[in-house]
Amino acid sequence: MDALLLGLAAVIGVLVGGAAVLATRLSEREQRASTVDETAAPPVLPAGVADVLALLKSSTVVLDAEDRVVRASPSAYAFGLVKEARLLQPDMLEMVRQVRRDGEIRERELELRRGPIGSATLAVLARVAPLGSTQVLVMVEDRTEARRVDAVRRDFVANVSHELKTPVGAMALLAEALVDAADDPEAVRRFAGRMQHESERLTRLVQDVIELSRLQGHDPLEAPTLVSLDDVVAEAVDRSRLTAEVRDITLVSGGVRGLKVMGDSRQLVTALGNLVDNAVRYGPTGSRVAVSVAEVDDESGRVAELSVTDEGPGIAEAERNRIFERFYRVDSARSRDTGGTGLGLSIVKHVAAGHGGEATVWSAEGTGSTFTLRLPVAAGTDGRR
Repeated sequence: MDALLLGLAAVIGVLVGGAAVLATRLSEREQRASTVDETAAPPVLPAGVADVLALLKSSTVVLDAEDRVVRASPSAYAFGLVKEARLLQPDMLEMVRQVRRDGEIRERELELRRGPIGSATLAVLARVAPLGSTQVLVMVEDRTEARRVDAVRRDFVANVSHELKTPVGAMALLAEALVDAADDPEAVRRFAGRMQHESERLTRLVQDVIELSRLQGHDPLEAPTLVSLDDVVAEAVDRSRLTAEVRDITLVSGGVRGLKVMGDSRQLVTALGNLVDNAVRYGPTGSRVAVSVAEVDDESGRVAELSVTDEGPGIAEAERNRIFERFYRVDSARSRDTGGTGLGLSIVKHVAAGHGGEATVWSAEGTGSTFTLRLPVAAGTDGRR
């Protein structure tokens, strides 16, 4: 009996000891599990999603169930959408929570501050969609440039409409006056002459609008050709030669010969031709207009400079920053007399920018002006004959 009791006690001891060991190990396992949960890495993206997000042009942010950022593109940080694993934009965060509640994709246009200071904003389109069972994807597309282009287009249409009203209205009034003056030959000649002048002005305006529209739809550097600046100068000067002779203005050209650039010959002739035409139309009778070509070296490389210098009245300093704007005229009354449309210099600026160059102006009141087209010389050419 004593032996049986001793054996039973031994078995109970073993069971109790084993239970204690098992309890200890379970406790350690729970502690390890708790430690892992506290230091666990953020949830990973579903297979293949990271590769797809890398191809998107939109800024992207992926949030987990706790609204923590799992992944964000560099542009999301640049736009100030994300900081320290948090989405900073309250409107977007509210969209995320709505999508998480009902699983419906949402889209909304928002305005974001461009930076921490100033009042400039970015116009963006935000799309939010569920990604898997717990994550949410935010895609942000920058629409700022598209909005700017739309605004420019609306302003352009409004300006064109306004500019067309003047010659069209003038021609209607002149036609009415012409009918009333049918018995007065002198008045008929006078009104007919004014009608001809207004019709020429209207024709120039329509041609400039068409030309500017064509330039905006064509990139000269998509399929460029090697363009001789000697030929560009010769054709641009020839276009204004008759007007110069009528106004007794001497046209001269010179400078470095043999320079070549990459681009569109027609556009360059149009741009330089506009500068020569302006100089001839606004220069005083009996004056001189000079077209020169030079080559300079600067930090951007070899640059060709096509300059047109006149002996006109010059441009006030306050006006110089605006003369390349569409429809801007330094002297509106004189522009009407000469048939100016206010688009010529805008075309020059657009052509220069399209060829990787720039248009500049130097002027002093009472001493004339010099407009310059600066264009990169074609690589691989010696620049001279």
